[in-house]
Amino acid sequence: MRIFKFGGASINNIERIKNTGNIIKDNAPQKLLVVISAMGKTTNALEKITEAFFENRKEDALQLFEQLKNNHLEVVKYLLVHNWKAAEDQLKEFFTEIEWMLHDKPVRNYDYYYDQIVCCGELFSTCIVAHYLAEQKVNVKWIDVRDVFRTDNNFRDAGVDFDFTATKINEEVLPLFSTNDVVMTQGFIGSTDENESTTLGREGSDYSAAIFANILHADALTIWKDVPAVMNADPNKFKEAVNIPLLNYTEVIEMAYYGAQVIHPKTIKPLQNKEIPLLVKSFIDPSLPGTVISSRIPKNLPPVIVVKENQVLMQFKSKDFSFVEDKPVEELHQLFEKVKLKPNLSQNTAISLLCCFDDHAEKTDALASEASTIFDVEIERNLTLLTIRHYDRPAIEKLTENKIIVLEQKTATTVQVLMR
Repeated sequence: MRIFKFGGASINNIERIKNTGNIIKDNAPQKLLVVISAMGKTTNALEKITEAFFENRKEDALQLFEQLKNNHLEVVKYLLVHNWKAAEDQLKEFFTEIEWMLHDKPVRNYDYYYDQIVCCGELFSTCIVAHYLAEQKVNVKWIDVRDVFRTDNNFRDAGVDFDFTATKINEEVLPLFSTNDVVMTQGFIGSTDENESTTLGREGSDYSAAIFANILHADALTIWKDVPAVMNADPNKFKEAVNIPLLNYTEVIEMAYYGAQVIHPKTIKPLQNKEIPLLVKSFIDPSLPGTVISSRIPKNLPPVIVVKENQVLMQFKSKDFSFVEDKPVEELHQLFEKVKLKPNLSQNTAISLLCCFDDHAEKTDALASEASTIFDVEIERNLTLLTIRHYDRPAIEKLTENKIIVLEQKTATTVQVLMR
């Protein structure tokens, strides 16, 4: 058995839905569990609906939702020939889930309503794709993952109850493969023991697919993207970026830690625990080999380049020239947690602590204001943080040319340079 995960870009129009359908159909005889995200831009639209509802702009919320409904119904109209009525009826059931809420008034916190509304994007998309596959004579079974994934009630970043979820998958999902070639379900979402919808946070769909892979003892998890493979740099910024055919789990976690848009670390853990390989392949050209991520140690990796713009350097300096360790640095780190800022780079001097953050102005300003009661605070904005793993001197010189280096840290495998 194999697990396939498709993101929203793979189904953001009718042509791509058909393309994704062909990939699934070609691989269906191997037994597939397929996880699909919401159609491109649907999540953003649902977020705007949630905001309007929570701000008591009921008519705006209903109007925005009407547009989203019509977009999905139009896809059904032009995609399906025989199954359009069944797909439309199923979609209308999901629409009702949101509409009854939008006619009410918010009495709980924003994150709760976010999850109840935004989760429906995945239900819409998988409904449409499953009906299309059935029309293409694929033996497919659609399931609602909220009946399978049990989570806590930490809305927008819910934790999965792994034991309960494993039992449900083994008892209710695994038997479906005795009569079906493909089981179609959603990523990113689950539900509490009170049947309230939840979302799993950043890269939740990849994580969902990895949990299925772990519990079902899958041969592999394939994540289908609009790039040919994992690359050593963002191809939109570096035309000379190259594909990386082989990576190991640790390397991917390190790349993600420094900000590379690869695979989220929480997706890796369920795979690493059972040594299930992760394949990153192109849905645009499935014939390309892509990248294989496993426990094998790759050799001769190219420099892996991560560039983060819009950085702010904050210097927290002792007010009385005492050693910075003598100051309540622990309290400072509590402030980081309070304002939800995590340093991308930090360095101590004798009397100061230097920290580089993504510059979310409202958060960095709040941090500077509160920290000024403990330290003298200096701020420099509009900086760039360059990280190079497996660096060499020519790569450093080329990427820092004509830049002023503000801060530099280097280990045997990684160099980080903060520059203006």
